[in-house]
Amino acid sequence: MKNDEFIVVRLEGVHKESEDTTTLTIPYDLNSKPGQFVMLWLPGKGEKPISISGEKDGKFQITICAIGSFSEAVSKLRKGDKIGFRGPFGTHYTIPKESTSLAMVGGGYGSAPLAYLAEQAALGGKKVYFIEGARTKSRLLFSERMKISGAVLLTCTDDGSEGPKCYSPDVLKDLLENHKIDKVFSCGPEIMMKRVVEISQNAGIPSEISMERYMKCGIGVCGQCCVDELGLCMCKEGPIISGELALKIREFGSYTRGSTGKKSEL
Repeated sequence: MKNDEFIVVRLEGVHKESEDTTTLTIPYDLNSKPGQFVMLWLPGKGEKPISISGEKDGKFQITICAIGSFSEAVSKLRKGDKIGFRGPFGTHYTIPKESTSLAMVGGGYGSAPLAYLAEQAALGGKKVYFIEGARTKSRLLFSERMKISGAVLLTCTDDGSEGPKCYSPDVLKDLLENHKIDKVFSCGPEIMMKRVVEISQNAGIPSEISMERYMKCGIGVCGQCCVDELGLCMCKEGPIISGELALKIREFGSYTRGSTGKKSEL
């Protein structure tokens, strides 16, 4: 497949994960890897980068949270509706061959690419600790899916309605103090990921994170998603980068830029 050309297909399935989060099943052999994304297109609404949340048997999935006009429109789609996409794009998570035990730290719908990664890691015989945090119990995603995969599920919520009342980096810190972990992976709010990277680094454990930025082309041409001050394009040299590299990016955990390039504090 030429991943810079649009493919249009009909949705095979729509599954409600929570009150505002939906997983779409798209019948296409994308040949993706966990951490990569597609540029999703809806006529009249434009296109947006969306992480791939799973792929098997010639079908891939995306999981989207209704937080704006585009994502709200996607969330209203039904089985049989047409949808367009380009991809897969970007870098992907890398599991060391010699590793035996991995930790994955997700926040909210950022858990989507990690669920895909956890399934792949479990199939490869790795022990997976899947840490997921959310504001409240009803917003936790993929719990049953992770149990089926064989991952050790560790949940926490801001309000204490499920698991301990804390944040996912707190759970990671406790995990690293009590278990041998070979590598840490994370996706979610950037402030959360920065803390994950710092905790991992202090423990001497390598990490990878998914750094989201405003993207227009998805192929490293427009420069919209370049980060200060290294100038890396997150659509091509990311979104998956090492924690070590993330800490060298000045804006990581501090600010991002919108469609006009204006800074927005995190």
